[in-house]
Amino acid sequence: MSASVQPTLDGTQPAVVADYRTWVEQVRPAFVAAARTGQLFTSYEIARANQLPEPPNPRADWGNLVLSLVRDQVIEHVTFDRSRRPTGEKSAVGVWRGTRAAQAGRSA
Repeated sequence: MSASVQPTLDGTQPAVVADYRTWVEQVRPAFVAAARTGQLFTSYEIARANQLPEPPNPRADWGNLVLSLVRDQVIEHVTFDRSRRPTGEKSAVGVWRGTRAAQAGRSA
């Protein structure tokens, strides 16, 4: 386990996937499902609700995933909010919503 991975609030170590592509294959379906609802969300809310594993490089990979979903027209940026992630120090995070195509089930 990488020393840069923070323990969860209950003190356990979160699961970490060894490579980015494998991690994306595991977590992307949860984001696509969230996009189809049309409700607003942050990446942390989806990760927490679905108990998603941490990526190999948490500082970069969450953002890379979100940007790939934007490029694939699955989600769109709506606004900013304060992070609810315990280690996020209330920093600004993007709030997302599924595109109309995603809400209609036309993107994946």
